[in-house]
Amino acid sequence: MDIFLLIIGFLFALLGIIGSILPVLPGPLASWGGLLLLYFTKAVPIDWTILGITLGVAILVSVIDYVLPVLGTKKFGGSNYGVKGSLIGLIFGIFFGPLGIIVGPFLGAFIGELIKDPKDSKKALKAAVGSFIGFLSSTLLKLAVCLVFAGMYISIFWEHKDAFFGISS
Repeated sequence: MDIFLLIIGFLFALLGIIGSILPVLPGPLASWGGLLLLYFTKAVPIDWTILGITLGVAILVSVIDYVLPVLGTKKFGGSNYGVKGSLIGLIFGIFFGPLGIIVGPFLGAFIGELIKDPKDSKKALKAAVGSFIGFLSSTLLKLAVCLVFAGMYISIFWEHKDAFFGISS
């Protein structure tokens, strides 16, 4: 059962890395789930402090993920039209792969601002840039957290590898 949990946990850690880039998957929470599964094995003693801190980080980063694009749009002068356009662009962008995920929020914010004020394309472009910067920042933050969680997973496994394979020291 330990090997099964080890494999599924590692897959969750990888899923988290992928999910940090694809907005349909909960990246940091999936990576944390991988750590949790690792601690559920008999080979690794449960460390509630590490699990609690990493869960807090995963939840915080997941919340920040929704806030940063909005803050970026607003910081660069965007209105609620730009914010909503950015979110709609993100949803549509998912269907066009990685490029769509990057371009979608930008175009959505731009179009949203043009709907609000068709004569002010300069303001619309500025809001779109803010949305893009916010989206990029949140994506990089999620990716960094997921990579750290994956590194922790590998480190904890490596520390207890002998227990997984029945090797006594």
